[in-house]
Amino acid sequence: MSFSKVSPAGFRAVYGVENYVQGVLDHTLLHLIKVRASMLNGCAFCLDMHTTDALKEGESSQRLFGLAAWHDSSFYDERERAALALTDAVTVLARDGVPDDVWDAVVEHFGEERAANVLLAIGTINLWTRLNIATRKQPELAG
Repeated sequence: MSFSKVSPAGFRAVYGVENYVQGVLDHTLLHLIKVRASMLNGCAFCLDMHTTDALKEGESSQRLFGLAAWHDSSFYDERERAALALTDAVTVLARDGVPDDVWDAVVEHFGEERAANVLLAIGTINLWTRLNIATRKQPELAG
């Protein structure tokens, strides 16, 4: 099913939030969030799209591959690590929610408003991955 064709108004609504977060967050950070959430959710379409976009905008393949083990990597600064920890906590939501120390670190590095925008970015990529997985959207093989 093509979600954008079956529910164009719904697609535009989600895309509206996507456009908002693209306008308020640093694209390097946004790519890291999108790739990490796509990894955790196992969305092949999103992984392909977001790694391709990140590489085109200058992100290194080393940092993209390193996202699989970002906890143990020195490739990311403290601000990125805080956002990645929140990405993990929100994407794989525990029964008791996001730990206070994870949220506190995001607010410390971003302030409340930007932390809310990071959370919106995480929520948006999680919605996209769920829509794409549910509708079995596949990436095209690069040739």
